[in-house]
Amino acid sequence: MPTIHLTTFVAAPTERVFDLSRSIELHRKSMAHTGEEAIAGTVAGLIGKDETVTWKARHFFKTRILRSRITSMNRPLSFTDEMVEGDFKSLRHEHHFKRVGNGTLIIDLFHFESPYGGLGKLANRLFLTDYLKKLLELRNQLIREYAESEKWKFILNK
Repeated sequence: MPTIHLTTFVAAPTERVFDLSRSIELHRKSMAHTGEEAIAGTVAGLIGKDETVTWKARHFFKTRILRSRITSMNRPLSFTDEMVEGDFKSLRHEHHFKRVGNGTLIIDLFHFESPYGGLGKLANRLFLTDYLKKLLELRNQLIREYAESEKWKFILNK
């Protein structure tokens, strides 16, 4: 099972970064290029423990549906979402937040297993792992942009 390990520094308080990471609106903005939208479950605001969200987006020339559930949460240090339904054989995204002197480290552990046996493993090596890593990097760049400016207030002060 491939794992993407990504660490991103954000010069902002951990609580702010944690909550921005749970924002449905900010996630949607970070994936605008895929037309991603929340279509069921928690479709706005901050997703919480045991809540689900169903996303609809266009990836690899096809509209895809993925439903995930927040299976654990320890505010403001971590939360985990796991695929309940979707194209992957399995998918688990651990979000960790570590306070450092002048901000927060976001540590993403993104575990996924593709379907189709050997063909899925080949796709992982050829392009899928890099594609998913770029999506995570885009998401974290937007979280950083909002957390380090006054923009966070438009997401968290609703």
